[in-house]
Amino acid sequence: MELKKKSLVFLLLNVLIRCIASQNVTTFYWVVSIDTSHVVHKARWPEALSSFGKLGHRSQSLNETSYTRLCSTKDILTVNGEFPGPAIYRHRGERFNVNVRNEGKYNVTIHWHGVKQPRNPWSDGPNYVTQCPIKPGANFTYEIILSDEEGTLWWHAHSDWSRATVHGPLIILPEQGKGYPFPQPQNEVPIVLASWFKGDVMEIIETALQNGGGPNQSDAFTINGQPGDLYDCSTEDTEAAANFTVRLRSLANEDYPVDVPQTVDTHMYITISVNTLPCVNNSCDGPDGSRLASSLNNISFVEPSIDVLQAYYKGINGVYDTDFPNEPPYYFNFTGDDLPDTLLTPERGTKVKVLDYNSNVEIVFQGTNVLNAADNHPIHLHGYSFYVVGNGTGNFDNSTDPTRYNLVDPPEVNTVGVPKNGWVAIRFRADNPGVWFMHCHLERHASWGMDTVLIVKNGTTSSTSMLEPPSYLNPC
Repeated sequence: MELKKKSLVFLLLNVLIRCIASQNVTTFYWVVSIDTSHVVHKARWPEALSSFGKLGHRSQSLNETSYTRLCSTKDILTVNGEFPGPAIYRHRGERFNVNVRNEGKYNVTIHWHGVKQPRNPWSDGPNYVTQCPIKPGANFTYEIILSDEEGTLWWHAHSDWSRATVHGPLIILPEQGKGYPFPQPQNEVPIVLASWFKGDVMEIIETALQNGGGPNQSDAFTINGQPGDLYDCSTEDTEAAANFTVRLRSLANEDYPVDVPQTVDTHMYITISVNTLPCVNNSCDGPDGSRLASSLNNISFVEPSIDVLQAYYKGINGVYDTDFPNEPPYYFNFTGDDLPDTLLTPERGTKVKVLDYNSNVEIVFQGTNVLNAADNHPIHLHGYSFYVVGNGTGNFDNSTDPTRYNLVDPPEVNTVGVPKNGWVAIRFRADNPGVWFMHCHLERHASWGMDTVLIVKNGTTSSTSMLEPPSYLNPC
């Protein structure tokens, strides 16, 4: 009886500690709406907080607002009527919640780009990968867990093309009482780079996917929501960006150490291609009446009907296959000119790669010139930062290129640009269990299937295993 009393006291104490901890976590409330009455202006915050019944929590809103750019006006989805959305400031290692209520016209999810979310894929955000989308009229609370991230990241919608206007900076300051690894700046100004479409972005992608052709290109690039004064003269110079980023190095000191895997358990060689799929009677708007597609290792990702994470956690069969290949189905001169039409058609499927917990992984991303569509592909891996240990032009040479790897102080990033007709090698330790999306961050390529999923298995202890799901998950 005495043992039962002690156990009960311990349980109640544990619950009390969790309740007290949750009260110290800041919660933001975002409302997706086309009704501007949902906008929570700063002067009305106390009133809005009272209506939510969450005193001390910060309230924001997400709604559709008219904006004029390039001499035309349209309604766009925004946070608090701002484009870009408001900046979130947090300190390294903190936690915060964001409750998103969708009063808009389309499904929506939010991703916290560059945040590892240790053991917590439930709040990572990509629709049909780690969650079913938040449907109009529904809501979902994201729990954002910061770990060793520091610097300027960003948050953005991760459902179709709504990211075009639903995004903003996420600024992670050093831990309380600690400073930057450089002299304290006099002032800090977030700079957000984005694109502007004169048309409705959702209609643009829906029409393109229906007809099989390429979507309209953006009409402008923006800096903090504004096109440049001399926009007609501006260009997108990915070569200059690549020449700059290859010179980046980690600090590799006591305060900011590096831990580059020196050995590799899993090698992957992934080709990146733009492809086509056949259409009946050559009736689509792609090349020669085909439908445009894209692939990784000749697999064009198919979005499932329920999210991969839920299927994995609950053991639901038939949602995905675990046979994403470690290498392409055939080798050729990937970066050659005028490649044969036999290389155009990919296999379609929801294929994932399963990794053992704490295994060392190397992935070489190889750009290709299939369809004469070579491009610089920004590849983003959710749930991780990784070390960029090598890069080059042309085809990767497995016998000579690894000898030039930087395994001492390579940059640690969450997104890397694979050079046009070139390659990039990354390494990371698979120490974050869960379901993690990996995809090209060019919207048209991701929409066409240039995606896959990495499932990292649990470790042997509770602290090396996925967290339990939240009490409420949106239905699909």
